[in-house]
Amino acid sequence: MSLKELKRVGIVQRVLEGQLSQRAASKILGVVDRQVRRIVKRYRLEGEKGLVHRLRGRRSNRRHPEELKQKALQIYAKHYGGFGPTLAHEKIEGKHGLQIGCQTLRRWLIEANAWKVRSLGKAKNHEWRARKDCFGEMIQLDGSHHDWLEGRGPRLVLMGYIDDATNHVFARFYDYEGTIPVLDSFYRYATRYGLPRSVYLDRHVAYWGSGLTTIEEQLIGRRRAESQFERALRQLGVEVIHAYSPQAKGRIERLFGTFQDRLVKEMRLLEIKSKETANKFLEKYLVEYNRRFNVFPKTNTNVHRWESQKRLKRILSVQTVCALRNDNTVRHDNCFYQVLRPWKHRRPKHIFFEERLDGKHYLTHEGQELPWRLLPQPVMRARVPHQCKIKRIFEPWVPPADHPYKRQSFQQHLRLKELREKQSTRTFLMAPN
Repeated sequence: MSLKELKRVGIVQRVLEGQLSQRAASKILGVVDRQVRRIVKRYRLEGEKGLVHRLRGRRSNRRHPEELKQKALQIYAKHYGGFGPTLAHEKIEGKHGLQIGCQTLRRWLIEANAWKVRSLGKAKNHEWRARKDCFGEMIQLDGSHHDWLEGRGPRLVLMGYIDDATNHVFARFYDYEGTIPVLDSFYRYATRYGLPRSVYLDRHVAYWGSGLTTIEEQLIGRRRAESQFERALRQLGVEVIHAYSPQAKGRIERLFGTFQDRLVKEMRLLEIKSKETANKFLEKYLVEYNRRFNVFPKTNTNVHRWESQKRLKRILSVQTVCALRNDNTVRHDNCFYQVLRPWKHRRPKHIFFEERLDGKHYLTHEGQELPWRLLPQPVMRARVPHQCKIKRIFEPWVPPADHPYKRQSFQQHLRLKELREKQSTRTFLMAPN
């Protein structure tokens, strides 16, 4: 018996014992006193079983037919195996026209062992952060490594952007997560929506510089070297915020969890096999996704800033500082470049080598492009293989006393020695006894 039915049993017993009136019992049970008399009469005839609801165990009048249930399970097993109940409900209702509830389909799938309920672990306590107020005030950026094509094509990385205030999503597929993909994806985002005020991302090697700082960087108070992406955003006036945990940028992490479930299955239905086809489909998919799941910000102000494409292409590039030699040549990536511009003023010591996103190379100084030409590769001398020699240990050689170079000095030494011996014997003989 349920708790409500046990409560009724206690109240009916008190009514039969005279401890409680029928009118008072009707107020407690929330029914009229006439219904209380029916309940008491049923309790006298059938006991506690008489208080059980008469519809228990009977089939509901609003229950779906068994044929509809079996048809829905067959469609799910044939077309949407592995789909979540919510996504499967959208497909079955939209494409097959079966009018069933989402929770009803979830219950059917669980009963048929076609869907397992996920057991949530112990949640960690994290400080809650409110959304930003304006569109473009902060975007969260990250790359998701996943088998998006499920073996039908190469493994791809989804570079995703989500606005913190509106949940507006921008994404694109790339072959890997690195400097060129993040610069290219940010260029596409900036040309479509503008420059955001700040970017929230993790400490991937493409976003977080880990090299040694130069003396100039140490003088301005920089503790570590900048990555190419950090340098580009600093020049564009966009604030970079690095997260210390995945939970800090949970909005983009939850987006990837949704896309790894929904987007993968949408591309499976269309049998997409290449990166180009996946990017074309993603553009159409994001229009409908943003229409359904965008939220209204607190204010309607758009804080994105527009920048010229020429400046975006120049800044969003891989820039390397190269030393300018005395003959106005620069060496980069084992290639030599000749600067053709005569210097009116003092010749600089360093210039920038820029690799643009379109594959073109530029030499610049103080923001101005320099004319150049590629020099032929110098002829390298053939290296003779080094012959291994056996090392010998030489002892110091002492020349003999009769060596030609020592002959004269040796004779003088002998003469002096003879004179000393004669003088010593003479003084010995002349000494008094």
